[in-house]
Amino acid sequence: MIELVIDQRRRDLGGGFEVGRVLPFAKRRMVGPFVFFDHMGPVEIAAGTDRSIDVRPHPHIGLSTVSYVFSGEIMHRDSLGYEQAIRPREVNWMTAGSGITHSERFEKAHLEGDHLHGIQAWVALPDGQEEIDPSFSHHSGNALPHWDEAGVTGHLIAGSAYGLTAAAKTHSPMFYAHLDMKAGSEAEIPSGHSERAIYIASGAIEIDGREYRAGKLLVLGAPASRMRAVETSRVMVLGGEPIGERLLYWNFVSSSRDRLAQAALDWKEGRMKLPDADSAEFIPLPEDPVPPAPAMS
Repeated sequence: MIELVIDQRRRDLGGGFEVGRVLPFAKRRMVGPFVFFDHMGPVEIAAGTDRSIDVRPHPHIGLSTVSYVFSGEIMHRDSLGYEQAIRPREVNWMTAGSGITHSERFEKAHLEGDHLHGIQAWVALPDGQEEIDPSFSHHSGNALPHWDEAGVTGHLIAGSAYGLTAAAKTHSPMFYAHLDMKAGSEAEIPSGHSERAIYIASGAIEIDGREYRAGKLLVLGAPASRMRAVETSRVMVLGGEPIGERLLYWNFVSSSRDRLAQAALDWKEGRMKLPDADSAEFIPLPEDPVPPAPAMS
């Protein structure tokens, strides 16, 4: 039923703002096209908190970022000219493709305080589409396919599952959904994809008689089909078809080491446009070298 259990690795980004890194993991780099998965918070941000917790402008290539919050507000600005706050049960879907830059700032929190809790995921683009034109779309909570049945409230973030299809444009077969489960309720785990996982954002669930608590990603085997909430729980279900090996360097994803190196050089030498509405500062390129090409088997 459960092939692998991955515990989040918590780290402080400053000012007490913690995230839990889940993917990539040494023993499991990806689940379907999902190549990165961070659990943000939960954290109380006091009014007047130092702006060092903001994510200054930075670049991406070869992926789509998927921002989703359970509570709080984040302001997105990008080099295409989009400026869009994301609020609970809304989706910001940004496809980097050949290259985009953006910032994520906690402006509401700085002014009046905020309780921030959410997920930041990256979906790698498949072969032949890694260099597509960048794009951005926002999907309000009312626009997300949703359902409420037998103690389970679900919101489909992307892809197809539960007989529904979300509006965000995806580039390979996948699904991604948020389930709020009352204690004792049961939920179906979507099937039809070769790689699937469950992330427990809060509470605890039971699969095949075994209990798993918050902060764990459960990589599923083919037989897994249902789960039960041991207590009130918030769960993300995700998966899809594998797209092949991907290399990660900083905020860049690619099947080519040379492409990663070129993106790093472009950023270092100022050839990637900053957001017009947020161009006074940026995150510099890290000093770590670009990772080597994968060994040939």
